[in-house]
Amino acid sequence: MKIKIVRIMKKYLATMIILSFLGCGAVSASNAESTPPDHAVFDRLLKRYVDDYGLVDYKSLKENRDELDAYLSILEANAPSDSWTTNERLAYWINAYNAFTLDLIVEFYPVSSIKDIGAIIQIPFINTPWDIKFIKIGEELYDLNNIEHGIIRREFDEPRIHFALVCAAMSCPRLRNEAYEAIRLEEQLSSAAREFLADTAKNRIINSAEAELSKIFLWYGGDFKEEQSLISFLNTYAPIQLAEDASLDYLDYSWELNEQ
Repeated sequence: MKIKIVRIMKKYLATMIILSFLGCGAVSASNAESTPPDHAVFDRLLKRYVDDYGLVDYKSLKENRDELDAYLSILEANAPSDSWTTNERLAYWINAYNAFTLDLIVEFYPVSSIKDIGAIIQIPFINTPWDIKFIKIGEELYDLNNIEHGIIRREFDEPRIHFALVCAAMSCPRLRNEAYEAIRLEEQLSSAAREFLADTAKNRIINSAEAELSKIFLWYGGDFKEEQSLISFLNTYAPIQLAEDASLDYLDYSWELNEQ
């Protein structure tokens, strides 16, 4: 474990030095010309190590991580550019978030929760695993929060990403055992939304008058209500239609590792 911590510490300190020379504390997506990568490597990996319930065989993935490393290298060498379509860029960043989350878990596995990593690393001023700058894409350095909040939520008007980004917890949406693809992105995001709302371990729509929802709808409520009410959004994908004045409560969130 000490070797892992030293490696993360070195990467973090190197990042801070680079950012100090750049004169800024934030990073942004590259605009250099590049070609959207083939996500087939990630697709094969997910089919091999993720079951139909979204649970991951982290032990086997850690023992055979060459394919994951190969895919991360593809992402690192192909930062999105403005010439890509919206779906190409969004599929890229969703896959990147999920792949680098797997990378982080595998690096520190065995752990009981992704939150345990924050206590393990003990990097100054870093309290959570989502704030570790261990991701290098193109010429930029990122943490998971940069990708989710600084890029995906900021640049794409797409609330369904909350059913596609998976932070390795049991209450997160299911990690699909397929990569997101630009050509199928609309279908995949809608499917993920319907599946998440139908999963009674994460959302319980009891009847038209009451529902117990994932705290994702509480934490990111504004993302679902930009152009409509939360109820209207839910009714687009939910298995039971809710009345506009339905009573909404929120379930406890389990951060237990999504492990097979």
